[in-house]
Amino acid sequence: IYGMSAFGLTRSSELTLAEAEDFIDAYFKQFPGIKSYLDGIRLLAAQQGYVETLLGRRRLFPGLKTQQNQAIRNREEREAINAPIQGTAADIMKIAMLHLPPALKEAGLSARILLQVHDELVLECPSDQLRPTAELVRTVMEKAYSLKAPLRAETRSGQNWGELMPLEL
Repeated sequence: IYGMSAFGLTRSSELTLAEAEDFIDAYFKQFPGIKSYLDGIRLLAAQQGYVETLLGRRRLFPGLKTQQNQAIRNREEREAINAPIQGTAADIMKIAMLHLPPALKEAGLSARILLQVHDELVLECPSDQLRPTAELVRTVMEKAYSLKAPLRAETRSGQNWGELMPLEL
Protein backbone atom coordinates (compact mmCIF):
# COMPACT_ATOMS: atom_id res chain seq x y z
CA ILE A 1 0.00 0.00 0.00
CA TYR A 2 3.00 2.32 0.35
CA GLY A 3 2.81 5.05 -2.24
CA MET A 4 -0.67 4.07 -3.40
CA SER A 5 -3.54 6.53 -3.31
CA ALA A 6 -7.15 5.62 -2.64
CA PHE A 7 -7.82 6.18 -6.33
CA GLY A 8 -4.99 3.78 -7.24
CA LEU A 9 -6.37 1.19 -4.85
CA THR A 10 -9.81 1.37 -6.46
CA ARG A 11 -8.23 0.79 -9.87
CA SER A 12 -6.40 -2.34 -8.69
CA SER A 13 -9.22 -3.78 -6.58
CA GLU A 14 -12.97 -3.98 -6.50
CA LEU A 15 -13.24 -1.38 -3.73
CA THR A 16 -15.18 1.83 -4.14
CA LEU A 17 -13.29 5.08 -3.58
CA ALA A 18 -14.87 5.48 -0.12
CA GLU A 19 -13.96 1.89 0.80
CA ALA A 20 -10.39 2.41 -0.42
CA GLU A 21 -10.07 5.59 1.64
CA ASP A 22 -11.41 3.77 4.72
CA PHE A 23 -9.03 0.88 4.10
CA ILE A 24 -6.00 3.17 3.84
CA ASP A 25 -7.03 5.12 6.94
CA ALA A 26 -7.48 1.88 8.92
CA TYR A 27 -4.16 0.55 7.65
CA PHE A 28 -2.23 3.60 8.82
CA LYS A 29 -4.04 3.60 12.17
CA GLN A 30 -2.99 -0.03 12.61
CA PHE A 31 0.59 0.68 11.48
CA PRO A 32 1.43 4.29 12.40
CA GLY A 33 5.17 3.67 12.03
CA ILE A 34 4.67 3.04 8.33
CA LYS A 35 2.82 6.32 7.91
CA SER A 36 5.61 8.12 9.75
CA TYR A 37 8.25 6.44 7.57
CA LEU A 38 6.43 7.34 4.34
CA ASP A 39 5.94 10.95 5.43
CA GLY A 40 9.64 11.13 6.32
CA ILE A 41 10.68 9.79 2.90
CA ARG A 42 8.44 12.34 1.17
CA LEU A 43 10.02 15.17 3.15
CA LEU A 44 13.58 13.89 2.70
CA ALA A 45 13.14 13.43 -1.06
CA ALA A 46 11.74 16.94 -1.41
CA GLN A 47 14.51 18.50 0.69
CA GLN A 48 17.53 16.78 -0.80
CA GLY A 49 16.22 15.83 -4.25
CA TYR A 50 17.02 12.10 -3.89
CA VAL A 51 16.46 9.00 -1.78
CA GLU A 52 18.80 6.09 -1.07
CA THR A 53 18.55 2.35 -0.68
CA LEU A 54 19.93 0.71 2.47
CA LEU A 55 23.10 0.01 0.51
CA GLY A 56 23.50 3.67 -0.49
CA ARG A 57 22.36 3.61 -4.12
CA ARG A 58 20.70 6.92 -4.94
CA ARG A 59 17.68 7.69 -7.06
CA LEU A 60 17.40 11.35 -8.01
CA PHE A 61 14.16 13.32 -7.90
CA PRO A 62 15.16 16.90 -8.72
CA GLY A 63 11.64 17.71 -9.89
CA LEU A 64 10.31 17.49 -6.33
CA LYS A 65 12.02 20.81 -5.60
CA THR A 66 11.11 22.63 -8.81
CA GLN A 67 8.30 20.87 -10.66
CA GLN A 68 5.18 23.01 -11.10
CA ASN A 69 3.04 20.30 -12.72
CA GLN A 70 1.19 18.62 -9.83
CA ALA A 71 0.67 15.34 -11.68
CA ILE A 72 4.41 15.02 -12.31
CA ARG A 73 5.20 15.98 -8.71
CA ASN A 74 2.75 13.34 -7.45
CA ARG A 75 4.32 10.70 -9.69
CA GLU A 76 7.84 11.60 -8.52
CA GLU A 77 6.67 11.50 -4.90
CA ARG A 78 5.21 7.99 -5.37
CA GLU A 79 8.43 6.87 -7.04
CA ALA A 80 10.51 8.43 -4.24
CA ILE A 81 8.49 6.48 -1.65
CA ASN A 82 8.90 3.27 -3.63
CA ALA A 83 12.61 3.62 -4.45
CA PRO A 84 14.23 2.87 -1.05
CA ILE A 85 12.10 -0.25 -0.55
CA GLN A 86 12.13 -1.70 -4.07
CA GLY A 87 15.66 -0.46 -4.69
CA THR A 88 16.94 -2.22 -1.57
CA ALA A 89 15.20 -5.42 -2.70
CA ALA A 90 16.92 -5.07 -6.09
CA ASP A 91 20.30 -4.47 -4.41
CA ILE A 92 19.88 -7.61 -2.31
CA MET A 93 18.90 -9.63 -5.39
CA LYS A 94 22.03 -8.42 -7.19
CA ILE A 95 24.19 -9.51 -4.26
CA ALA A 96 22.57 -12.96 -4.29
CA MET A 97 23.07 -13.23 -8.05
CA LEU A 98 26.77 -12.39 -7.67
CA HIS A 99 27.26 -14.97 -4.92
CA LEU A 100 25.28 -17.78 -6.52
CA PRO A 101 27.46 -18.87 -9.50
CA PRO A 102 30.64 -19.33 -7.43
CA ALA A 103 28.64 -21.14 -4.72
CA LEU A 104 27.17 -23.51 -7.30
CA LYS A 105 30.62 -24.17 -8.77
CA GLU A 106 32.16 -24.75 -5.34
CA ALA A 107 29.38 -27.24 -4.51
CA GLY A 108 29.98 -29.10 -7.78
CA LEU A 109 26.49 -28.29 -9.08
CA SER A 110 25.89 -27.58 -12.75
CA ALA A 111 22.81 -25.40 -12.40
CA ARG A 112 22.83 -22.01 -14.06
CA ILE A 113 20.79 -18.86 -13.73
CA LEU A 114 18.54 -18.35 -16.73
CA LEU A 115 16.47 -15.37 -15.71
CA GLN A 116 15.75 -12.88 -12.99
CA VAL A 117 12.19 -11.56 -12.66
CA HIS A 118 11.81 -8.98 -9.88
CA ASP A 119 12.66 -10.92 -6.72
CA GLU A 120 12.78 -14.34 -8.35
CA LEU A 121 15.54 -16.32 -10.00
CA VAL A 122 14.86 -18.99 -12.58
CA LEU A 123 17.55 -21.64 -12.81
CA GLU A 124 18.10 -24.64 -15.00
CA CYS A 125 19.55 -27.74 -13.41
CA PRO A 126 19.70 -31.49 -13.91
CA SER A 127 16.87 -33.29 -12.13
CA ASP A 128 19.30 -35.35 -10.04
CA GLN A 129 20.74 -32.08 -8.64
CA LEU A 130 17.38 -30.41 -7.93
CA ARG A 131 17.31 -30.74 -4.14
CA PRO A 132 20.92 -29.72 -3.41
CA THR A 133 20.65 -26.88 -5.91
CA ALA A 134 17.41 -25.61 -4.37
CA GLU A 135 18.89 -25.81 -0.87
CA LEU A 136 21.99 -23.88 -1.93
CA VAL A 137 20.03 -21.24 -3.83
CA ARG A 138 17.72 -20.69 -0.87
CA THR A 139 20.68 -20.39 1.52
CA VAL A 140 22.54 -17.94 -0.73
CA MET A 141 19.44 -15.79 -1.22
CA GLU A 142 18.53 -15.75 2.47
CA LYS A 143 22.08 -14.80 3.48
CA ALA A 144 22.65 -12.24 0.74
CA TYR A 145 22.20 -9.33 3.16
CA SER A 146 21.55 -9.15 6.88
CA LEU A 147 18.49 -7.22 8.03
CA LYS A 148 16.71 -7.01 11.39
CA ALA A 149 13.99 -9.23 9.93
CA PRO A 150 15.34 -12.41 8.36
CA LEU A 151 15.10 -12.84 4.61
CA ARG A 152 13.11 -15.88 3.52
CA ALA A 153 13.21 -17.52 0.11
CA GLU A 154 10.83 -20.07 -1.38
CA THR A 155 11.79 -22.77 -3.83
CA ARG A 156 9.69 -24.20 -6.63
CA SER A 157 10.39 -26.61 -9.42
CA GLY A 158 8.83 -27.53 -12.73
CA GLN A 159 9.53 -28.13 -16.39
CA ASN A 160 8.36 -24.59 -17.22
CA TRP A 161 7.08 -21.46 -15.47
CA GLY A 162 3.45 -22.57 -15.67
CA GLU A 163 4.20 -25.92 -13.99
CA LEU A 164 6.14 -24.59 -11.00
CA MET A 165 5.16 -26.25 -7.74
CA PRO A 166 6.48 -25.55 -4.23
CA LEU A 167 9.52 -27.59 -3.37
CA GLU A 168 9.68 -28.51 0.31
CA LEU A 169 13.23 -28.72 1.61
